[in-house]
Amino acid sequence: MSSETELTRLSATALAARIRNGDVTATEAVEAHLERIDERDGEINAFVTVCAEAARDAAAEADAALEDGADVGPLHGVPLALKDLGALKAGVRHTYGSALFANHVADRTSAIVQRLEDAGAIVIGKTNTPELGHKGTTDNEVIGATASPIDPDLNAGGSSGGSAAALAAGMAPIATGSDAGGSLRIPAAACGVYGFKPTFGLVPDDGRPSAFGRELQHTTKGPMTRTVADAALLLSIMADPHPDDPNSVPVEIDYRDAVERSIDDYRIAYSPDLDVFPVADEVRAVVDDAVTAFADAGATVDEISVDHGYSMAELSEAAMPAYTTSVLESATVMEEAHGVDFRAQSDEVSDSLLAMLHVADDHGPADVARSGIVRTGVYDAVQDVLADYDLLVAPTLSAADVSLHADLEAEAWEWPMTWPFNWTGHPVASAPAGLTERGGPVGLQLVGRRFADDDVLAVSAALERERPWDGLYD
Repeated sequence: MSSETELTRLSATALAARIRNGDVTATEAVEAHLERIDERDGEINAFVTVCAEAARDAAAEADAALEDGADVGPLHGVPLALKDLGALKAGVRHTYGSALFANHVADRTSAIVQRLEDAGAIVIGKTNTPELGHKGTTDNEVIGATASPIDPDLNAGGSSGGSAAALAAGMAPIATGSDAGGSLRIPAAACGVYGFKPTFGLVPDDGRPSAFGRELQHTTKGPMTRTVADAALLLSIMADPHPDDPNSVPVEIDYRDAVERSIDDYRIAYSPDLDVFPVADEVRAVVDDAVTAFADAGATVDEISVDHGYSMAELSEAAMPAYTTSVLESATVMEEAHGVDFRAQSDEVSDSLLAMLHVADDHGPADVARSGIVRTGVYDAVQDVLADYDLLVAPTLSAADVSLHADLEAEAWEWPMTWPFNWTGHPVASAPAGLTERGGPVGLQLVGRRFADDDVLAVSAALERERPWDGLYD
């Protein structure tokens, strides 16, 4: 293994320790990841923008700080990839995945990015996302589709697909993502990495000009990593209230200590299909096997029914007005803030986004209100399960074979088993469960009680110890 490959396969925690100890310089860490981007990104297409010179300058400053004996943060010198949606960095191109914003440059830095930089992270680039993050695969009119490094014939998933692919290909050790219907968890499953959707309100979002566009689908930002310990570290930095986020909540959670916790007394509920999702047999086989790891780690595991009482058709019918309206809200804010018109400039807009906007136009407040009844039914059912169990686990995706340029229609609701938990606001992680016999990556969702994000981390870490997934990466 070359020194460059060794550095690009280290966890962020390990890399930061080596930089602090003087075994590796920040400059060496940044250069290794830039070389990896040069080697792999032509095939994967994870990065929209690479901040090579700025990253080199920041690395030189980081090395000088250590030489001067300065106190440094827990991510000092560690390269960081930012999703090109919401994770703004002043002076860096920020496209929102839209050709209409191909030359747009951010004029401010988002709160979570500032916190990560204050902890010493070095922004190495911006990662690909579908336009406005509107769908569960990553493809757009800016740079095209992003592939899963596990199988480049498969899509990386969306909408944080570029971040997940960058991690799996060793082009960055940590990345940001966001999740309105599974956008952290879908690509984590599709690329074999770890994505964590925190309880709504824990990680602040200081988005402007509208601070109130996240409630309908409980949209939240969160970490994407290759290890559970790295996700816990990022959460310890990203979380905490922020005065610019009206949804911010002051809840203290010890994320990092949770990783070492025993799960001997945990009770885990396993739903193979959330009652109604059409899970492929090859996915079910992988997940069935992965779930046995929790018993091996000392937990009690029971297969259960969620008993929400809805058919797949009823759930997807309720999802449509709420989700498409949230996308329409995002487009409207963009139009008001930047003077663009997605419909009038349709030649530069993704067909799938235009179709979603037209669907949203057909839904009114009454449709959204009716969807809230179904949403409440699902919430109550999940709460009932979590009244008796510490965690609920289920597959992340119902299939493991979505192709690079897939055009999902009905499968847009049937493929990701993630969006019901954006209705409920619970903390959910997607951890690698393994590969199908054909080599498709499979993810396992771990759902915790609201504000029990540490329990999700504890059980995730137990899974990682019992079934290490670092063998997924070449």
